[in-house]
Amino acid sequence: MVYSPRSARHGALLVGTVAVLGLLSACGNSHDVHSNTPVTDSGTAAPATGGTSSPASAGSAPVSAPAGAHSSSTPQTSPSAGGGGGTVAASARCHTSELSASVGRNDPGAGQENFPVVLTNKSGRTCTLRGFPGAAFVNGSGTQLGPDPKRESGSPTTITLKPGQSAWAGLTYSNPGISGAKTATPAALLVTPPDERDALKVAWSGGSVPVSGNSSSVFLSALSPGTAP
Repeated sequence: MVYSPRSARHGALLVGTVAVLGLLSACGNSHDVHSNTPVTDSGTAAPATGGTSSPASAGSAPVSAPAGAHSSSTPQTSPSAGGGGGTVAASARCHTSELSASVGRNDPGAGQENFPVVLTNKSGRTCTLRGFPGAAFVNGSGTQLGPDPKRESGSPTTITLKPGQSAWAGLTYSNPGISGAKTATPAALLVTPPDERDALKVAWSGGSVPVSGNSSSVFLSALSPGTAP
């Protein structure tokens, strides 16, 4: 066994202690370096990349509709049925109170009597007529003479009437002297505008009309612009 002086053993002990302290210091510094690294908490949304919205922002605010776009729930104007099976906006239709009625001069031909029944816009607004008017011959007490007129074939059109403008429909029947139909002489003709319930009363000066028997039918055409053919 080699004997070492006490001073040498003491020096070696100091060197070993310093080395241990150095290792401990290095470990402490290493822990400090890692503690400065950011840590992502569990449940935190990662930043959006590539234009993709994060879960927190998706749907957080409503997307505005383009300017001028209409929602599918926006109410639309509902047309009402026209007298001839077409459609006319209810707000634009001429009402009975806005019209006056008259019967034009007879234009006979080929055994037929032909009278234009005229409706004129007497209101201060523009309105429309479409289809067939209603009509009925009545006596002095208001009793109807004969059946309602039948509709002639044809395609109704919408007629726009400015204040003072008119539309007409043809009232036609076979001459009773030729057809042999039974006749009566009306006091008035009741005219009902298309899609209306109230009638306009016009004095009748066209003489006798067929009310029953052979060839007694009276016909009405669809309304056309103007006051006569």
